[in-house]
Amino acid sequence: MNFNFTDDMASFECTRVSRDLYFPLCNETGMMSSITPYLHGDSKTSNKSFILPPVTIEDLHNTRSPRNFWFYIKGKGLWSATGNSLPQALRELEGKSIERKVKAGLLWHLVEYTDKAFGLKSEILSFVPSDNNYVEIMYVKVKNIGNEKLDFIPTSAIQLYGRSAENIRDHRHVISLVNRVKEIDEGVILKPLIIFDERGHTPNTLEYYVLGFEDNGDKPVEKLPLLHSFIGKNGTLEWPEALLKGESLSKFKQERTDGQEVIGALRFKDFTLSPQEEKAFIILIGIKEENEDIFSIINKYNSKEKVLTSLEENKKFWQKRANLIEFKSELPLFDGVMKWINIQPVLRKIYGCSFLPHHDYGKGGRGWRDLWQDCLSLILQNPDDVRDILINNFAGVRIDGSNATIIGKNKGEFIADRNNIPRIWMDHGTWPFLTTKLYIDQTGDTKILFEKQSYFRDGIICRATRKDVNWTDKYGLNHKDKNGKIYFSTILEHILVQHLSSFFNVGEHNIMKLEGADWNDGIDKAKDRGESVAFTALYGYNLKQMAELLREISEEYKEIEMFEEIFILLDTLNGKPDYDNISYKNNLLEKYFESIYPEISGKTRKLSLLELAKDLEAKANWIYEHLKKNEWVKVDNETAFFNGYYNNDGKRVDGIFKDEDLKDGVRMCLTGQVFTLMGGIVKDKEAKSVYNAAKKYLKESHGGYKLNTPLGKDNQLNFGRLYAFAYGEKENGATFSHMVVMFMNALYKQGLIEEGFEVFNSIYNLCIGENADIYPGIPEYFTPEGKGMYHYLTGSASWFILTLLTEIYGVKGKLGGLVIEPKLSREFFGNKDSISIGLNFSNKRLEVVFVIEKEKNFYNSIKDVYINDFKMPEQFINEYFYLPFEKLNCYLTKEKNNIKVILV
Repeated sequence: MNFNFTDDMASFECTRVSRDLYFPLCNETGMMSSITPYLHGDSKTSNKSFILPPVTIEDLHNTRSPRNFWFYIKGKGLWSATGNSLPQALRELEGKSIERKVKAGLLWHLVEYTDKAFGLKSEILSFVPSDNNYVEIMYVKVKNIGNEKLDFIPTSAIQLYGRSAENIRDHRHVISLVNRVKEIDEGVILKPLIIFDERGHTPNTLEYYVLGFEDNGDKPVEKLPLLHSFIGKNGTLEWPEALLKGESLSKFKQERTDGQEVIGALRFKDFTLSPQEEKAFIILIGIKEENEDIFSIINKYNSKEKVLTSLEENKKFWQKRANLIEFKSELPLFDGVMKWINIQPVLRKIYGCSFLPHHDYGKGGRGWRDLWQDCLSLILQNPDDVRDILINNFAGVRIDGSNATIIGKNKGEFIADRNNIPRIWMDHGTWPFLTTKLYIDQTGDTKILFEKQSYFRDGIICRATRKDVNWTDKYGLNHKDKNGKIYFSTILEHILVQHLSSFFNVGEHNIMKLEGADWNDGIDKAKDRGESVAFTALYGYNLKQMAELLREISEEYKEIEMFEEIFILLDTLNGKPDYDNISYKNNLLEKYFESIYPEISGKTRKLSLLELAKDLEAKANWIYEHLKKNEWVKVDNETAFFNGYYNNDGKRVDGIFKDEDLKDGVRMCLTGQVFTLMGGIVKDKEAKSVYNAAKKYLKESHGGYKLNTPLGKDNQLNFGRLYAFAYGEKENGATFSHMVVMFMNALYKQGLIEEGFEVFNSIYNLCIGENADIYPGIPEYFTPEGKGMYHYLTGSASWFILTLLTEIYGVKGKLGGLVIEPKLSREFFGNKDSISIGLNFSNKRLEVVFVIEKEKNFYNSIKDVYINDFKMPEQFINEYFYLPFEKLNCYLTKEKNNIKVILV
């Protein structure tokens, strides 16, 4: 294992470190840093405002770290507290007299660096305070572990960048010419005069700074702000000429400071350490608006006591977040790992997918899918905080059923697609309903379906098949009626538009068109003839769930009022539809498009929820029957699976291809199995045969499940860019955590507990294995060697939490009522007879303890339930325990309620 936990709050130690092992430091205000065991990484607040030079994963292998702290030791020479000097790096690589250890927690990072040859030990603590300041704190300690007194000259070296990530190469030198430097007693401030942008340069209002103090608050005695003066003509950041002889920094200063690269080189007073004595320094790395008072930052963090107080506040903040759901079991490292997975959705909310060294999108922001899937865990952790977010998110839905793809920084803010490229991910319409349904079940808040929201509007129309040349920014980003009035409608209507539009948007096999791609972004070269069986299944499952929900609430709400044009797509109301006829579907969708552009009429009609449910169910039933009849691939009596896709030549991607060099000639993808299983298109023995196929054809040698077998000669750039990826990497054949976790979820939904646990165990053991080379958590994917890639920022975290809580531990809501339906394997209990989970539910805190009375392989039957020591009547226990919403307050009478579940 790459780490060991040191307390019950998920703090850990790691002694086997590598240069590309990185850790997040951030706050919810938007300060985003990354840091490695060698103090590499960057710091920023947006793609346009990097404080330290931006890095990718490949930059971390060099020793030119932007964070360093140097000591000139009289009689010994120059020594780096981070180990990032040329001589020290060489000795460490050769394994000579140097030890490096990381200690970290929620969310703080400490590097212990011991150099026995020099007789010195450093500790560098780094964290971003949880308050609203954009600052990263370094607390640097040096200790004399030798046998003689040592005299020190201390100097920080923090390289300030102060510009957009795009300028790391483009105009790198030219943009330094706009730099202006100001020295204050506490440090160095960089203020570029303009934001350099050839589309239109604008005044810059941001200031980047490095400030420093001794642990008692004393200020630096000298400063050298210019990078090239610091490193010298023949020096480097790993061996700067200004520090080699312990001379005064004034010797290296020059009069002109404008228009140059900047470094926060702060010299502190000389000091002496006897053996076992230590000394500490504080370095603040940050960004602020020019009109903000720098001294409010200085006064908050300029002493040891203030820094340590801020650290404790930071720990408490993240511990509270991590403990919103408390998973406890006897699996190795499980309790601690789950605290880290609990905060991963929060990290992605802060970082998007752009601001750690591995990144999918380089320019910032989250995608539409990220927005909704991250909400899954937020709903489970604290649903009261999510309602407004959900309503705001629906403002990104277009009236043609597609959606905006770029998410703004503010709630409910959406902008046209990056670079104005018209494209649609066909899976996007599925996630809002899944997320909203979870929210309704957890809270009982069905009223959210009837809250009002506008529709997004831009020049991309008809599901990105056309552009509206008459649309301009002046029109605005909201769909209007013919009277120029912005149209607002229910959340339920938004959900319907997404699903109805997709249902009719089919290709030549009567499967929903793949369009720009689906969940697998790499399948992006089949826009013309590509089709997604996998997500046709998920749309079908959603339609079934929607129909069921409408029936359940029909007594309370009776009917819904919708814009007149949507009734074109509710075709069962007008007679018997012909869903086997592809032209019928396409023509109906085209008729709908013609009716909604450039505006809708503004007329509305009412429809009973029961009639609406019948229409949706008819569509769902057709999908289920069509997929089972046309996409089911039977290998033998024990093994079968679903085709997942059609490529841009209209050819089936998955199936049996005897002419190919594949096991049994089988080509298969995991995605095609996940959503068909999740929706129950096949059940029981047939569902087990799908698992058998996945285990036979997709099980990786390291234990995980691959996303797909090799794609074969028919699927090259007529299917997606993923074909060009090396097989086993990213979306082409890797163990892609997100889909593996959803496969696990689908198996548990079908009651395949032993099979579900086997998949759970495969992904969990990869996460904690030595080959993963990651800190605690779940990464986006694993390479064929088992290395974790793209850590922290992945939708698999939300689905992992969702599956554990609602399927494995089985604690969930049903229209606000409490359901307990566990599917626990014996391994969760270890040698003990009980495990537990803590969570928030219905504004109460619950601790649910599961107790076993006899040995079994798994436990999914409930004998008795006790709430606050009161034995619940048998009427609440059938196949599972269900406490209706209206009964909650009768039994959950305390702020913290103890529930004991006896399993047999």
